[in-house]
Amino acid sequence: MGELDPAFIQDTDQRPNLEISDAFDDEFPIIDFSSAPGDVVLQIGQACKDWGFFQVVNHGVPLELLAKVEDLGRRFFALSAEEKRKVKRDEVNAMGYHDGENTKNVRDWKEVFDFLVEDRTAIPASLEPDDQELRILINQWPLHPPEFREVCQEYAREVEKLAYKLSELIAQSLGLPKSRLNGFFKGQTSLVRLNYYPPCPFPDLALGVGRHKDASALTILAQDSVGGLQIRRKSDHQWVPVKPTPNAFIINVGDAVQVWSNDKYESVEHRVVVNSVKERFSVPFFFFPGHQVMLKPLEEILNGDSPRYREYNWGKFLATRNRSDFKKQAVENIQISHVRIEQK
Repeated sequence: MGELDPAFIQDTDQRPNLEISDAFDDEFPIIDFSSAPGDVVLQIGQACKDWGFFQVVNHGVPLELLAKVEDLGRRFFALSAEEKRKVKRDEVNAMGYHDGENTKNVRDWKEVFDFLVEDRTAIPASLEPDDQELRILINQWPLHPPEFREVCQEYAREVEKLAYKLSELIAQSLGLPKSRLNGFFKGQTSLVRLNYYPPCPFPDLALGVGRHKDASALTILAQDSVGGLQIRRKSDHQWVPVKPTPNAFIINVGDAVQVWSNDKYESVEHRVVVNSVKERFSVPFFFFPGHQVMLKPLEEILNGDSPRYREYNWGKFLATRNRSDFKKQAVENIQISHVRIEQK
């Protein structure tokens, strides 16, 4: 990626906290899906309340498939810049390759390849509330490596199964029927992202990804042994690293679950630090509802309590969050706090 651009350090709030401990938190939950189903539900509920994050093992996604995705992903990112730019995203099609430039015109220290779980995914064409016109997004696939498309699509199908299983377990942990959330993902806008983080010569001045919360219902992350993910621990609001666990996925609940649960489960802030010596590779799966879904606290969760969020359309919300990708508008990225109802 070349030399460190001074723009990386213009936002001091995004810099890594140099006083952070490198010690892993041994209490970070790791849930074994081979355990008794009732125990898994209880553990997930506790993890969602206490952390907003957890790891799962024995999850059912073939490990050899994950290894193939990592190998092919690294081979893709090793291609020439000219070759990768043949599938570069643009304002018309947001899927494909991009090199880390974000909405503040600052560059994250990474390269990315995005693809949709459902090719030809519909999203709103405009941000106007009454405009029902849709835009169709289509995946762009590189010619090299030759197996790239086939393996990535197979991986998406396998992780999608895990996403539905997790949504059912989370529903049960909230006291809901296990299929209660499934209908929200009809026509899902979910995507998979391949992240490549080259070694960074100044890791104290740059971040792989700045601090943020995920708008998704769930994020399912595969990361290599290098690690780099940090979360803001709920108990004391300190940044703590997440220890890579072999053959595990890291799961976090996103904004959609926070809204559905009326704050019973919280979407937690996290970020990615870079490494001065080793490259890093990770693969997040963002489980997004369909564009037509209206998000609001579930009536069964409220049980007579006041809702903490106004109803909003997922497609418009997603489009609004992404509106600055190419126009570089100097505006705050929309968050669920913008639809929060002030409690009297």
